[in-house]
Amino acid sequence: MSGPGRAPVEWADRERRNARKGVRRKVLAWAGLNPAAKRADDLMVRARHGAVGEEWTAALLAQLPAGWTVFHGRKLSGFSNDYDHVLISPCGTAVVTLDSKRWHAGLETVLVRGRVCCGREDRHKQVTAVARYAGRLERALNLPGVQVLPLLVVHGSRVRGGFLSARVPGWEGVVHVLGPEYLVPTLVAAPRGVHVGRAAALVAHVDRVLPAGPG
Repeated sequence: MSGPGRAPVEWADRERRNARKGVRRKVLAWAGLNPAAKRADDLMVRARHGAVGEEWTAALLAQLPAGWTVFHGRKLSGFSNDYDHVLISPCGTAVVTLDSKRWHAGLETVLVRGRVCCGREDRHKQVTAVARYAGRLERALNLPGVQVLPLLVVHGSRVRGGFLSARVPGWEGVVHVLGPEYLVPTLVAAPRGVHVGRAAALVAHVDRVLPAGPG
């Protein structure tokens, strides 16, 4: 799906409907005796919660200057994960895979012994996943000279200092974890020059590798 936050919500909705197929499952769900329905309901709550974060990020990305291209909710063929936001820079040599998170507003996001945590909750696996998906996309694009960079923006929870740099296994660089106020300034400062033709060719290639879904 192409809209921010739509794909996970639609997937959760399908799971919710499947858990209630048939009269017996519906009755059991109504009585609170259908564990699959309870899991699907919880999944829907989480998906809607996350979708709001993706919508907030999309609103921020709309502030990027001309030359940037942004895709939302794209998927690589053969893999189940969605890319929340994929950005192609005006220089035509960089692609950013941006993951939106909406974490507890009462807890601070910090580095604890090199691991990203929200309060006392270790969230480093989520950061590792962002890097893994970036590497997967870089291999799929297979364009020498083009980097795919992982980035994570956290809504709700305050990121200590606004900006964290985390290292994860299997990724040579760092994964930047940003507060929303740092997102657009960080992106705007990154590209080295503008190359309209090269950027347009990269946009077309990314669009082929990560096609938009129906709707």
